Amino acid sequence: MKKNVLAAVDLTHLEDQKHILEEAKRFVDLDGGTLNVMTVMPPLGGGWVSTWFKDDAEENMLKEADKALHAFVTNTLGAETKARHIVGHGTVYEEILEMADRLSIDLIVMGAHRPELRDYLLGPNAARVARHSKCSVYIVRE
Repeated sequence: MKKNVLAAVDLTHLEDQKHILEEAKRFVDLDGGTLNVMTVMPPLGGGWVSTWFKDDAEENMLKEADKALHAFVTNTLGAETKARHIVGHGTVYEEILEMADRLSIDLIVMGAHRPELRDYLLGPNAARVARHSKCSVYIVRE
């Protein structure tokens, strides 16, 4: 049974992410589980790069990401859909794995782009999550 499902989405590619949410909801509906929807925002930088941002830039980015995530879930699945909205901050695969452990997730649903040579050499986020996750991972292709 997949009672606790985590859908990991990328807010920079919303059109490509709708099918991830729909698949995750399908699993939740099958077992009457809980839908958790997560996006991860990267750090804005450190050292010299960070001097170009206002002091509250990261905090504002995270607030805006939370609003965008709520709107995306509502627009994709409907206002009646109950979901926990999570905005992580850091390295994508690390944040997803940490949240999956923290919430005792049974299934992670995430997307993957068509593999390119660099993906085989470096390993994309989906591959890292699948390789290191303690729970099942369902990879949804575009």
